[in-house]
Amino acid sequence: MINTARLMSRQRLPQFRQFHKCVVRHTESSTAAVTEAASVASLPPPTGIDQPVNPKIDKIANDITALNLIEVAQLSDLLKKRLNLPDAPVMPVGGFVAAPQMEEEEQIQKKVQTEFTVKLTAFDEKQKVALIKELKNLLPNTNLVQAKKFVESAPAIVKTDIPKEEAEQLRNVLTKVGATIEII
Repeated sequence: MINTARLMSRQRLPQFRQFHKCVVRHTESSTAAVTEAASVASLPPPTGIDQPVNPKIDKIANDITALNLIEVAQLSDLLKKRLNLPDAPVMPVGGFVAAPQMEEEEQIQKKVQTEFTVKLTAFDEKQKVALIKELKNLLPNTNLVQAKKFVESAPAIVKTDIPKEEAEQLRNVLTKVGATIEII
């Protein structure tokens, strides 16, 4: 019966008064009191009403809320050490995790350029004719007039999206005939 009284003291006062009246009426029958207590005990606690807080817990909460940010950080470090807790990941204000930024940097470093562009930046006027002939041979479907216009329009892109070996070969061939080549 004492446990039942404790349970009822946690609930609202009107329910306690009703229960108290029931116990007084059924004092001669202990089984009726136990049945009534069991039915009241099965009710869920009322919502929206704050439960009383232990004074010790309340004092700790008040002390923590009075701390400044530096003291809170020191308290956090101390609790992590004493309770042997791992460091939690830090969440920036925007809600983004710092780890993906590091992954992006690693991906940028891992990206290897596989396709290159060969660009004619300048040429030697004395070797212009040789350069025009060489470009006519290297570029498919190009006649001498088109090759001449191409050379005179320098800087111009010779080929795009080619492998590194082919770009190196193209640069070697064109530099022999007086061209200044840049591989992008």
